[in-house]
Amino acid sequence: MILLILLYITTLFLGALTIGLEGIEIYPFLKSILLVAGTLFFTFFIYLNIKKSNFTELLITFIGIFLGVFTGFLLSIPLLMLSAEFKFFVFCLITSFAYACGFLALKKSHRVNLTELLTIFKRESLWEEPKVLDTNVLIDGRIADLIELGFIKGTILVPRVVLQEIQYIADSPDPLRRAKGKRALDTLQRIERAEKVRFEIVEKDIPEIKEVDIKLVELTRGLKGTLITNDLNLVKIAQLRGVPVLNINELASSMRSPVLPGEVLNLFVVKEGKEHDQGVAYLDDGTMIVIEGGRKYIGKTIEVTIHSVLQTGTGRMIFGRPKHDEDEKQILEGE
Repeated sequence: MILLILLYITTLFLGALTIGLEGIEIYPFLKSILLVAGTLFFTFFIYLNIKKSNFTELLITFIGIFLGVFTGFLLSIPLLMLSAEFKFFVFCLITSFAYACGFLALKKSHRVNLTELLTIFKRESLWEEPKVLDTNVLIDGRIADLIELGFIKGTILVPRVVLQEIQYIADSPDPLRRAKGKRALDTLQRIERAEKVRFEIVEKDIPEIKEVDIKLVELTRGLKGTLITNDLNLVKIAQLRGVPVLNINELASSMRSPVLPGEVLNLFVVKEGKEHDQGVAYLDDGTMIVIEGGRKYIGKTIEVTIHSVLQTGTGRMIFGRPKHDEDEKQILEGE
């Protein structure tokens, strides 16, 4: 507050020097020093406030300053029409309104949720298309890695209903559910600290809709955003209602290294499969490979020849045979 008052006084003093009040005589060199000092002081004040303020506070403050300048100018028009001698008084009036409105806007900016402006302004004029997160994707946690690595940018929105659901899970007496809730809260903290996105809590609610998934889809539609989830049912609901949706599981599947029929892989056979004489192995990304005739190799690392790859809605199913058995079969067929 003291710094703001000093800045206000400095601005008026510099205005007096620039306008040139009658009776004030000052050497050009001293005037230059004062102008430079005032500019540095003003820059230092702006730097401190930008450092401490978030995007919402800065935007609301600059809007307040603009409105103050505009109001002061309108009120000073009659004075300028009467006489040019009132120009310093006009400058003081405009400056006072600018500081007063800017300071008031800064104090009240915490009550303004910038996401509400999305329903008034076009989103392209403020930020990139906002991304709305659901509960499952926060519990999953991979979204925080994508944000920190810079693959997802722009504005990240978390509806209040999702926050309440996470809090309910975190307070559950079930240790497993409580651990999921804690992981979701940790994910939120990582996203909030990320420097490459803007993070906002959406206070808006749709009380007439009780179903959480439908409410989340309609909130995303109202904000003109994209829903990010890994819940297949929620993906289907969003697609049916024409809401853009990103599925984290689909992204993970598309990033897996391709495995083609005929390829030979070194795999450790972990356990037996569901069918007779099958063995099961896993790739580094967790993809399961069913090895026909691999039961006898459980606990061993063998070469496996891939013979088929099936893509399903939940992931890939890969089937193969031990290369040693394949070679023996070819030798017998050749004889």
